[in-house]
Amino acid sequence: MSDQHYWESKARIYDRITAPLARPMKSAAILAADAVRGENRVLEVAAGTGLFTTAIAGAAREVVATDYATAMVAILAKRVQEAGFQNVRCEQADIKALHFDRASFDCVVAANVLHLMPDLAATLAALRRVLRPDGKLVVPTFCHDETRLAAVLSRLLSLTGFPIKHRFSTRSLCNALEAAGVRVTRFKTLPGLIPVGYVEGVFD
Repeated sequence: MSDQHYWESKARIYDRITAPLARPMKSAAILAADAVRGENRVLEVAAGTGLFTTAIAGAAREVVATDYATAMVAILAKRVQEAGFQNVRCEQADIKALHFDRASFDCVVAANVLHLMPDLAATLAALRRVLRPDGKLVVPTFCHDETRLAAVLSRLLSLTGFPIKHRFSTRSLCNALEAAGVRVTRFKTLPGLIPVGYVEGVFD
C-alpha cells in the first residue's frame, strides 16, 4: 500500500483512531495558534481533518490548509465550513512539491508530518521555498523515541502499516532541523502516550 493510499483509506476514521494520542496535539494546536497570531498569510501542510486548522484560523488573517489525501481535504473543508471560518482555503497539495509561489507565506505550520517524510531535508527545502525570509516555521511532531512507552507503541503502529520514517525525540528533532538550516527559536516536549515535540524556528 502506498503512503497516499494509506491516508486516503484512513480519512473517514482518522479522528477516531488517533483519539488516544490526541492530547498533546491539542496542546500543540493552542501553541501554534499563539505562534501565528497576527500573521497575514499562513500555509498549513498535512492539515488532515483540521485539528490545527480550526485553531490557527482564529489567529491569522488568512490560512491555506492543504493535505496530500483528497479524502482528508474533503473532511477538512467540511469541518472549516461548519466552524464558520471565512479566511481558510482548503486545497490538495503535496508537501514535497508545493505549487505556491516562492516566499508567498509569512508562516508555515507542518504538524504531525515530519516523522512521515523519507527525505526530511528535501521536505524542509520545499517549505523554505514558499516561506518569506525570516518567516516562521512551526513543526509540532510526534516523538516516537521520546520515552520507552512511545517506542513500544510506535513499533506496534508499524505493524498496522503506519508509514513512519523517523523516530524522533524532541532533541533529535531539533538537531535534524538545525542540520537542515533551521534556527530553532522555541521547543517544548508535550507529554502523552506518544509525546509531541513542539518546535518553532526560522531558516538561516
